[in-house]
Amino acid sequence: MIGKQQVKQSLDRAGQSHVLHFWPELCEEDRDAFLRELSQLDLRGLKDHCERAAEAAASPPASLDRHIEPVPPQFIGSVKRSDEKSLEEWKHEGLLQISQNRVGVLLLAGGQGTRLGVQYPKGMYNVGLPSGKTLYQIQAERIHKIQELADVHHGSKCTVPWYIMTSEFTLAPTEVFFKENNYFGIEPSDIIMFEQRMIPTVTFDGKVILQDKGKIAMAPDGNGGLYRALADNKVLEDMKKRGVEYLHVYCVDNILVKMADPVFIGFCVSKGADCGAKVVEKVCPAEPVGVVCRVRGIAQVVEYSEIQPETAELRGPKGDLVYSAGNICNHFFTRAFLQDVAEKFEGQLKQHVAIKKVPFVDAHGNQVKPTTPNGIKMEKFVFDVFQFSRNFVVFEVVRQDEFSPLKNADGAATDSPTTARNSLLAQHCRWAAAAGATVLDEQGNNLPLTVSVSTGDAPLAQCEISPLVSYFGEGLEQLLRGRTLATPFILDEKKAKELQAQ
Repeated sequence: MIGKQQVKQSLDRAGQSHVLHFWPELCEEDRDAFLRELSQLDLRGLKDHCERAAEAAASPPASLDRHIEPVPPQFIGSVKRSDEKSLEEWKHEGLLQISQNRVGVLLLAGGQGTRLGVQYPKGMYNVGLPSGKTLYQIQAERIHKIQELADVHHGSKCTVPWYIMTSEFTLAPTEVFFKENNYFGIEPSDIIMFEQRMIPTVTFDGKVILQDKGKIAMAPDGNGGLYRALADNKVLEDMKKRGVEYLHVYCVDNILVKMADPVFIGFCVSKGADCGAKVVEKVCPAEPVGVVCRVRGIAQVVEYSEIQPETAELRGPKGDLVYSAGNICNHFFTRAFLQDVAEKFEGQLKQHVAIKKVPFVDAHGNQVKPTTPNGIKMEKFVFDVFQFSRNFVVFEVVRQDEFSPLKNADGAATDSPTTARNSLLAQHCRWAAAAGATVLDEQGNNLPLTVSVSTGDAPLAQCEISPLVSYFGEGLEQLLRGRTLATPFILDEKKAKELQAQ
């Protein structure tokens, strides 16, 4: 650990001498802890970090309208538009790769549930399903099921390792939660948790923010911190040792995510892709999601703030939006591509600005919780590596089947616990009906299949199907055909065995 004098000199050179303002008031233990934190910072690069953050926050977003074009159709697959034969071939290829232990999944779980109104990791959140399952449990059970499906198809005994990128905020509670839940039946050695880096938050004039008298306000370096974290924590070496060649990367908050989706994996492998992105069709031109497209001929995600409304509203000959490929943070990478990014390209990743409310101590040592944004967090985004791909592909999926993020507390119009819960229950109602069951709502009426997930709607039928029973609606006909399902109906492994025995 470097000494206080060296730290002071480095801070002075960076124009950040205020960081030690409260040093005389700290006890010996707090001084040691503060010095440890400061010695782990890139003090040489601190000045550049702060100046870039201030400049970026003051700069208007660049307009890319003249330089963008849609991804060419030959690089796109689609659940809706591709033929059944191709979809079946991709699924077979994906299950084959999974059965050969060549596929891993990687969860981006560095963020807390602050917007949800909780201070613990989002994956621990229970959206109010009849089963009471958390996001982590749902995802773990989907891993179990996809392994089972691959084994049945290919007579194997495979493993899909689960890599989980956490942050300083989420690592310890996630480790405890998994241990308390017996790792959801997954072998602990097949769950690999690692931490992304933390970087300082700064004020609009480029000064590091003090969270406390002896602590800097730090923030995770965005989901694009993945690539540095893979190298820092020797994760790529672990993948190589296990024989993992393909990785499915996804965000923690999507309750409908298909872990190691064999159709997506198979599509990307069949196309020889080193990098791929799942997308959903935008609901309207103004929907605030990034669009997967090309900029100056290179694959990129363009944020909604980077193009003019008239560009976003462009439509093709059939009336479809030209720029409709909404990014859902659901990606495919080869291990070789990730190795290249970590070794050659990570330093070229763009820094993005997030303006946030950052709690701080004022000049008098008082704790302040700002009511308006006061700080800048610099973030890298996971999708900014698309530009380095030699063969980038896009796979379009149906939103109601695969994308319902959990971001906001209940009361919000979208992306809340209610909309996430309703999305999953509506999907399971559709699966049950497709298997030949009659689903009743809470009043005993037949449930229409076109169920909305609006927060204002009446409650859906409580029909929940465990991922341990069905990964994506398969195998339900023999259990449910001809049955009437009264709410609440939970189809777990125990219930499935009872129905099979009848």
